[in-house]
Amino acid sequence: MSGSWWSSEPVTHGLVALFAMGSWISVNSLWVELPVVVNVLPEGWNLPAYISVLIAFGNIGPVAVTITHHCAPGRLNERIVIHCIQALAVVSSALLAVFWSHTLTIAGEERSLPFLLFTFLLSFVCCTSNVTFLPFMFSYPQQYIRTFFIGQGLSALVPCVVALGQGVGKLECKTVNGTVHPEYLKENFPAQNFFWSLFVMLSISALSFQALMRRQVKSQEDAPALESENAAAVKNGMESDLLQNRGTPVSEELVQIEEVPQTFWTKRNIYLLSLLAISNALTNGVLPSVQSFTCLPYGTMTFHLSVVLGNIANPLACFVAMFVVLRSSTGLSFLSIGGIAFASYLMALAAISPCPPLRENSAGGALVVISWIVFTGLLSYVKVAIGTLLHEAGHSALLWCGISIQAGSLIGALTMFPLINVYQVFEQGQDCVNNC
Repeated sequence: MSGSWWSSEPVTHGLVALFAMGSWISVNSLWVELPVVVNVLPEGWNLPAYISVLIAFGNIGPVAVTITHHCAPGRLNERIVIHCIQALAVVSSALLAVFWSHTLTIAGEERSLPFLLFTFLLSFVCCTSNVTFLPFMFSYPQQYIRTFFIGQGLSALVPCVVALGQGVGKLECKTVNGTVHPEYLKENFPAQNFFWSLFVMLSISALSFQALMRRQVKSQEDAPALESENAAAVKNGMESDLLQNRGTPVSEELVQIEEVPQTFWTKRNIYLLSLLAISNALTNGVLPSVQSFTCLPYGTMTFHLSVVLGNIANPLACFVAMFVVLRSSTGLSFLSIGGIAFASYLMALAAISPCPPLRENSAGGALVVISWIVFTGLLSYVKVAIGTLLHEAGHSALLWCGISIQAGSLIGALTMFPLINVYQVFEQGQDCVNNC
């Protein structure tokens, strides 16, 4: 099928995006479906705390992969690991769709053990994907790393779109005997159907990875002459050019040759990894934890718009990076400072919730939505640009890229957990009630 539409670059970009979509779609889906499941499961609104802890335990996967890379360099077959965790995700999502509402009696209390078990397994898969999916992308030319991040953005956007179609969190304020109280509207379809849609999306991601593998094998079988040229080029010290071979993924042997011992831990690379960790701490851990506090005082519509448009800003920023990549550390720092400034404004709104300024003014809600869009877009672009630069530094650089993303996300989530769930620093307003 060499030279056919199936071998074209647009198809490869599409498969890479669908493959990357499966990275964090499970955890994102669990979060957006929370307003539905908390009304059924016995843990109620304590469930977010359980999920946060289970996601933290899911970091066992990245730790195991990192230790293996350190103790047995070159021995870990990333393709096999990816196949295994994708299979685990597909099976877990199917079982979640069937058993999510089942409970067991433990120590005299009802517990949603099946839901919590499958949540842990899906969290394990998502956390491990950061240190396996990204290093795998080193076998592809540099432009595909940007497509990969577009796919990761879709892993947040797609569940939000499905949840909006489901009608999650809709309510009406009704007056009974002179008292206003919220009446929550029934969803358009149950949580079981939502989890089956998750199963379908994870299956599509797994099939896309399988298709990428078949295309790699096919291209290597159909191009023995190209492999001879590549071998000669390596001999002449042209390894870096081989990674730009017209969109064709390079073989594992060439990836191994590319990893000539070099000084990776330069001040610039350490700075880029630190910037990456800070950006992901904010976008994946800190700000999502307080999004309801920043938006709900302005109304449920403001909350839904900030979630959806903010998640659209993520893949859109990655798409911009397909054409314009900022390579200057100073420029990336400037964009990061801009993103952090908007993040600080949103954190300030969360701190004074439920009585933020302009609460009764439509301009206040518009400013919140715009802030979420700009904050997400700027830091998403920074993430893609840094990933592109680290791609040039080799396979191990992308491994550390994934570790930085995961470490930053974990630190951000763990920092916010006690502030929200233990010390209750942020105050949630009551629906349909003037809390000020």
